[in-house]
Amino acid sequence: MTTPNTPSYYERHIFFCTNQRDGGQACCASQAAQAAFEHCKAQAKAKGLLGPGQVRVNKAGCLDRCAGGPIAVVYPEAVWYTYVDLHDIDEIVAEHLVNGRVVERLLTPPDVGR
Repeated sequence: MTTPNTPSYYERHIFFCTNQRDGGQACCASQAAQAAFEHCKAQAKAKGLLGPGQVRVNKAGCLDRCAGGPIAVVYPEAVWYTYVDLHDIDEIVAEHLVNGRVVERLLTPPDVGR
């Protein structure tokens, strides 16, 4: 377990919900979440951000915030983002993953759930 005195393996970890729901229910997979994940990973790699002590980009199953989708969350800050296109992903990479600044305009409202 990581304590305040023990550094985390990654400085930041971003998870993209790529969950697919049946029956036409709202889900991130139907909103190009896979493409956003791939784009984020490519951008992070191009900027030399990936690896231990830096950033990890991962796919996730359902994050249970489908109504705000597509959804990504950055830890350890627990910042939830709703993005629209790849330009939003570029902004998250440049501002949050590189500089540690939250992209306020992309924050998922706190009351948005499934």
